Amino acid sequence: MLDVSNIAKEYATPRGPLAILKGVNLSLQRGDSAAIMGPSGSGKSTLLYILGALEPPTSGTVKLDGRDPFQLSEKELAAFRNQSIGFIFQDHCLLPQCSVLENVLVPTLVGPADGGYTERARKLLSHVGLGDRLDHRPAELSGGEKQRVALARALIRKPLLLLCDEPTGNLDQDSAEVVASLLLELHNEQQTILVVVTHSRELAGRFAIHYELRHANLHPVGA
Repeated sequence: MLDVSNIAKEYATPRGPLAILKGVNLSLQRGDSAAIMGPSGSGKSTLLYILGALEPPTSGTVKLDGRDPFQLSEKELAAFRNQSIGFIFQDHCLLPQCSVLENVLVPTLVGPADGGYTERARKLLSHVGLGDRLDHRPAELSGGEKQRVALARALIRKPLLLLCDEPTGNLDQDSAEVVASLLLELHNEQQTILVVVTHSRELAGRFAIHYELRHANLHPVGA
């Protein structure tokens, strides 16, 4: 379960604190999928980074599976993110010097290993249609193919929480539809908690739960 309680985020400015988030509450169960929309600069990415334990809130609490990541030591926090949270960004963030297979295996290079990650990576890449591209480098792939590699990488450790920041934002319509379909298909298979930040109403419309971030708070669509 993801339980977000009364999250606030402020940044210091010469004119005083700038409130980006105020009183944000969110509760999602395993298997839930939620889309968060809002104008540029509304704090969507900031909220996503807090959910992913990349940036601490000014106040409030975030708990994933009963654990507050911001109460962990630096070493424990790194392990928690690696094992419990998967990330997909608008820019795929692949390592150009590594093959497709090696990129998917990057999250498994630290932390405990179960010995089956290479085979799992092959299966994931086959699932996203790249089973014959394992030895290719990112420069040899299209934008949609790179994002499919990023999807496989995000799921390699079977995370509880999958966070996506504009996952189709840089893709053409056909590639975006393929990535969105694969994202939801794999989410349903693995029963992650899926949270996607997007400007695309088409993508948001494919998710069961919809929010809009406005006036520094999170509102269910239609509220």
